[in-house]
Amino acid sequence: MSASTSQDGDALLVAGDVRATLSCPSCGSAHVAQVLGDNGGVSYVCTSCGHSWTD
Repeated sequence: MSASTSQDGDALLVAGDVRATLSCPSCGSAHVAQVLGDNGGVSYVCTSCGHSWTD
């Protein structure tokens, strides 16, 4: 296994860990998508109930 492949795998694990900590404040679901706003801000949308918010 090359070093770059190992680093890519580590990056995926970190991203998965961060995503697992997000939950919808409305319904509590962990099914959350990160969305870039028009002005460059970051928003989140719950794919279960449709609630959206900024952090």
